[in-house]
Amino acid sequence: MIVVIGQMFDQLKVVEWFRSDAVLPNLIASIIVILTVFASRAFAQRWMRSREWLTEELRLGWRVRVNNIAVLVVLLTLIGIWSAQLQTLALSAIAIAAALVVATKELLLCISGSFLRTISRAFGVGDRIEVSGLRGEVINLGFLTTTILEIGPGNQRSGRAIVIPNSVFMSQSVVNETYTEDYVLHLFTIPVVVDQDWMMREELLLECAYEVCEPHIEAAREHMNKLAIKHNLLVAQTEPRVMIHMKEADKALFAIRVPTPAREKNYLEQLIVRRYLTALVTRTSGKDEVVTDVAAEEQVDS
Repeated sequence: MIVVIGQMFDQLKVVEWFRSDAVLPNLIASIIVILTVFASRAFAQRWMRSREWLTEELRLGWRVRVNNIAVLVVLLTLIGIWSAQLQTLALSAIAIAAALVVATKELLLCISGSFLRTISRAFGVGDRIEVSGLRGEVINLGFLTTTILEIGPGNQRSGRAIVIPNSVFMSQSVVNETYTEDYVLHLFTIPVVVDQDWMMREELLLECAYEVCEPHIEAAREHMNKLAIKHNLLVAQTEPRVMIHMKEADKALFAIRVPTPAREKNYLEQLIVRRYLTALVTRTSGKDEVVTDVAAEEQVDS
């Protein structure tokens, strides 16, 4: 940045006008103008004081007018005298400002991103966010950067810290996964094959979700009600629910939404999935055993 500004100074010769031959005559003319104007002002004020027919109000009003006129005359005259030098200085100032903007572009964007993050209250320390493909928990907020503790595949902490420049927040959307604070409504999907047992699988998944989330349903309902009142929103249903999305003609996705503590959603998701798979295998195995027993009885009878 210093090099860029130095080059701009060298190219434009900002201080050259101080060495110009016109400086000394302009300086002498400026001094003469200032002395003349202020001497005239002093003479005018003395003349007004010597006139007894002027009332105090008139004398005060004219004194103010004379002072303002004197200042205006001095300014206009000095601008006329130094117009060439002022033009050079103005052009140099614009060039320096442009060089500063170019040299500090990234820094200005980072500071602007920090200001945007602060006034929007998008997230704070301890929140879990995702931005520009990076996901993690915020551990530090600065004027230029934001540091997050990375959450990798499987929703597990990788142990790595990621430093994100705040300029990213000016152009990228930020997802705050813990915006609703203590409790969230967590949504995840489970693929299933569409056959005669798909309704049994749906009921089984819903049963497992209720068993795992039952201790949190009431607390989550109270929390969501408070948020709805605070932000003027519709009250969200907190009970576990399953929605079905058709992926192909014979395949579907069970999208299940459950209330969970914000910091335990991945843990509870794993509990639900494991309990569902265990119950599904157990129930399917039981059906196979029943079918086998019935077939054996038919063979004995025959």
